[in-house]
Amino acid sequence: MKTYRIATIPGDGIGKEVVPAGREVLDAVASASSFNFEFENFEWGGDYFRKHGVMMPDDGLDALRGKDAILFGSAGDPHIPDHITLWGLRLKICQGFDQYANVRPTRILPGIDGPLKRCGPDDLDWVIVRENSEGEYAGVGGRVHQGHPIEAATDVSIMTRAGVERIMRFAFKLAQSRPRKLLTVITKSNAQRHAMVMWDEIALQISKEFPDVTWDKELVDASTARMINRPATLDTIVATNLHADILSDLAAALAGSLGIAPTANIDPERRYPSMFEPIHGSAFDIMGQGLANPVGTFWSVVMLLEHLGEAEAAQRVMNAIEAVTADPSLHTRDLGGTATTSQVTQAVCARLASASRQRQAA
Repeated sequence: MKTYRIATIPGDGIGKEVVPAGREVLDAVASASSFNFEFENFEWGGDYFRKHGVMMPDDGLDALRGKDAILFGSAGDPHIPDHITLWGLRLKICQGFDQYANVRPTRILPGIDGPLKRCGPDDLDWVIVRENSEGEYAGVGGRVHQGHPIEAATDVSIMTRAGVERIMRFAFKLAQSRPRKLLTVITKSNAQRHAMVMWDEIALQISKEFPDVTWDKELVDASTARMINRPATLDTIVATNLHADILSDLAAALAGSLGIAPTANIDPERRYPSMFEPIHGSAFDIMGQGLANPVGTFWSVVMLLEHLGEAEAAQRVMNAIEAVTADPSLHTRDLGGTATTSQVTQAVCARLASASRQRQAA
């Protein structure tokens, strides 16, 4: 029997609740599959920082390197500056393993009432591809003359031809694999006349490799209006690190809640393990209350299974998620309901068990 080695990193806040829930779902789907999981948990994050002065050990990447995938919770602690928690944990893993393709699917799941009127599930079915290794979050910059009137600080957006070519090629391939074969390239080249102009030029260059993909270009500010007013005109979207970060939060809100949205941080060349996580953050205001929506984590589990090549198991989990979201009594607070993290988790696991019994009886 195939055994997949999975690293779990709950991180901070509600990550400590939704990652164990995700592990329950992985165990549930494995119990009716021809594979199983071997988990190793890493208690890195804010609590680790308070003990050791770092969010994860210096050799932490070595401990993860041999894993088949990583299931991550969140990074963020109200008592530690955000740039320390993010760069000390999540971005250290993403950049350390060159997970350059951040993939964020968004659609309105059954039973969820999105805030857009005249927008049904068929009108909002997107995948946002975020360049995940450079751009505005390259980490290049610094501060000088701190504390003086002449203090200066810089954050430099770095775009390389190699980096842009590979994310564009990834996005075009993804668009090509989807039924509509439609891609929108997000830009801001009217105001950013160097890197973003190169971004546009490379998009045109790569498009010639995919003649069956229809594509267009949209300024990032205009794209926010388009997502709201004309959602059905979008399908696959590719954007820079910062632009996609912002647009994907908007997309999740338009689909009903940040609590349902998943993320895959992928190394497409599979040199290193890829990492899967919900996008909702640490949400310390509801930590420990059993209110966290685990659906974003479960959908991330679907993406993890797909990445491992277990498409049939991934579909079983997605079917269970959709059956549960279709039941308003199993909606958590962010969706206007009163269900707890545990209730939603047990309902998804029960659906998986029921589907397994039906398959065995057939």
